[in-house]
Order: sequence, then structure tokens, then C-alpha cells
Amino acid sequence: MASPQAHAKAALICGSVAFDTIMVFSDRFKNHILPEKIHMLNVSFLVPQLRRERGGCAGNIAYGLRLLGDRGYAMATVGHDFGPYREWMEKNGVPTDHIKVVETEHTAQAFITTDLDDNQITAFHPGAMQSSHLNRVSDARDVGIGIVAPDGRDGMIQHAEQFARAGIPFIFDPGQGLPMFGREELDKFVGEATWVAVNDYEWQMVQQKTGWGVRDVTARVQALIVTRGANGSVIYTRDGEIEVPSAKPHAVVDPTGCGDAYRAGLLHGLLHGLDWETTGRIASLMGAIKIETRGPQNHRFTREEFDRRLAENFGAAATKRTGS
Repeated sequence: MASPQAHAKAALICGSVAFDTIMVFSDRFKNHILPEKIHMLNVSFLVPQLRRERGGCAGNIAYGLRLLGDRGYAMATVGHDFGPYREWMEKNGVPTDHIKVVETEHTAQAFITTDLDDNQITAFHPGAMQSSHLNRVSDARDVGIGIVAPDGRDGMIQHAEQFARAGIPFIFDPGQGLPMFGREELDKFVGEATWVAVNDYEWQMVQQKTGWGVRDVTARVQALIVTRGANGSVIYTRDGEIEVPSAKPHAVVDPTGCGDAYRAGLLHGLLHGLDWETTGRIASLMGAIKIETRGPQNHRFTREEFDRRLAENFGAAATKRTGS
């Protein structure tokens, strides 16, 4: 990896900051839901296992960038209960300069109950995230690159416009926010963005909503990045496609936040002007390291450890190309 001193610019990460409350039901939902009574559902699940994690796309990506030695500013709106999350960010050197507190709201929260078959029942409260449009890209200084990640609908639209107006290159990463937008809005986002990043399921949704193919997107942006989980990722450019293999994790524990870790790797490569092959491999390894721990922000590594694993997975040449 390039050293933090190798660049002066920071990444501005427009997206959500949220708490994830994760509960584990030690049985199977299907054993307690009567199909003939689904129209009058009234069930209760005992969840002896519970944990609360710090999450949200902006928080996760900013944390990943910090591990890579970069400055990533999370731009998000949070609620009056944000205090413990702020303490965590400050303790770990993640900037909080552009996080706005909306005192009348709670921080966005997801309540996730998982059963033994890995089925999930989730309730999501957007809270202060709905006010994300109160933040403006122009409030940040010394920004060299941006990303519009899942957030409040108005915030995503306005932040993309603001990046484009300011001439700041950015990744459009619709993620879970994709269902909020139709063809016309997606057309505008892609017209403003420099790069587009989606997973394979989201790419299928984009194609269904718009009728676009790869060439329709790469004719307008510099690259379309499609992640495929354990099957790696593909980076499409006007010059062709680059297959990025997946890195091998030491253990598969929790996929929550892997996509955000991957995007931190993308932003790192773009900040440092690395080629797509190297950038993709750094992003792939970031996802593999994250999957080894529970929660989106509990993984850690040193630069030496990261470079060693990069060489182990992709050869010594991959580490040399990062400028380490």
C-alpha cells in the first residue's frame, strides 16, 4: 500500500451511519409460523444471543479507509443516541467532522433476528438518515474523491449533483437504496458519476429497471464494478473486463459489511492512482479480512500484515504495485 503521506486529498463518503442490533433465535422460524395463520401472524421469538454493532455504509467505509492509512470523511446525519458510536470513531482515528446530529431523531437502526437456517427478519428504522440532505458536499474541504452510498433518498440525489457540480469524481453505489430509484433517476446518477459499483444482484436489478447492458454503462463512466461474493468481482471498462479473483479468508464468520470493506479498497486504489488489477485485489482482500470477524468494524490489521496477505493471495508483484 502507498503510505498516507503519498497524497493530500481525502475521500468523502456520503452514506448511512447506523446501529445494527443482531439477535439469534436458536430454532427455525418455520417451526413457529403456521402457514394457514399467516394472515393473522402473531409470533414471539426468544433470542438469548444479542449484540449491537456499529454499522452503516459511510461508517464502515470510513473505518476501512482508516485501516488502509487514508483519510475518509463519513458524511451522514445521526440521532441524539450517537454518542457511543462517536467515541468509537474517535478512539479509532476515524474523522467525525462531517457527521451532523439531528437531536429530535434516533440514529438509523436495524433490528435483525436470524434463525438456525440463516433466515432473517429485519426491521429498519431510518431515523436521522432521512435528513441526510441537510449535509452538503461543499461543507468538506480537501476532497479528492467521493462516493454516494445508500442513504436517505433526497440526500443521495443531492450529493451526487453536488459532487458533479464541484467536479469531484465519485462512485455511485446504490446498494440497498436501489429500489427507491427508477430509470430516469438512475440515468441521472450514472450521467453524473465517474464509476458505478454494485453487487451481482443489484446489477441484475439495474438491468431490469433500465434495459442497460455493460456497454451502456461503460460508455458513460470510467468503470462498472460488479462484486460476486466468493466468486470475486469483475471490473468493466471501455477497454474490456478485468476478472478479480477472491482472496482467501482464514475463516468465514460474518459477511455483514464485506461490500463496504471492498469499497474502501476501491477508494484506496483510486486515491493513490493504482491500476485496476491492483485496486481490485486490494478491495478483494479487504472483503476477505472483514468476513473473518463478527460485525462490520471489528477487524484490524497492520500494514505489514496486509501486504503479506496480499502477496500470499496474489503474488509479490501485487504488493510491489501498491507502492509499499
